[in-house]
Amino acid sequence: MSEAPVAMQFGTPDDREEIARAEVYGLLAALFIAPPSADLYEQIRVAVTEAPTAGAFLETSWSEVVAASRRLPRETVVAEYTALFGGVGKPEIFLHGSWFIAGTLNEKPLVDLRSDLAALDLERPVGVLETEDHLAALCETMRYLIAGDDLGVSNLANQQRFFGAHLRPWVERLAETVAAHPQADFYRAVAGFMRDFFAVESQGFDLLDA
Repeated sequence: MSEAPVAMQFGTPDDREEIARAEVYGLLAALFIAPPSADLYEQIRVAVTEAPTAGAFLETSWSEVVAASRRLPRETVVAEYTALFGGVGKPEIFLHGSWFIAGTLNEKPLVDLRSDLAALDLERPVGVLETEDHLAALCETMRYLIAGDDLGVSNLANQQRFFGAHLRPWVERLAETVAAHPQADFYRAVAGFMRDFFAVESQGFDLLDA
């Protein structure tokens, strides 16, 4: 990739930028916990593709998501999601950190994650079947750490630690796995956007230590 990601300036956060980050995490959570709802899919189809700043790093990959949604009927995307991430038995692609980090589900990475969530006074909601290391759950946690009202929990330091421990070690490999799968079409575009977004997040968090 010839263009380097433009890092977000976490040092002097802009409210609009922080809201945008939280919204992207929320969107990724919604797209990976289930196929997009009819309302969400329509919102993506009519979404603006031009970034406020010309040539912004996420503009191209987001445009590809929007283009895929306009090209594909929602029913096709629902079937694609089921083929990739659902179905009976072992899915084509696991969406769990433990699988990518340890090679199997419910291993030490999940234990460590639960410990960190407990320290943040967070826990899996009653009725949620997916384990806490599912990509959607991790994205929801990041959204809370960005946009939550409790500044003792929702702050940059916790975002940096959580992202570095529980997303950074494996999300790039997940994006590559999804993008390379022959049955991926809409989700190939989503994987490209996810990869680029997490690259920006990684570089931004690195700047905190510079």
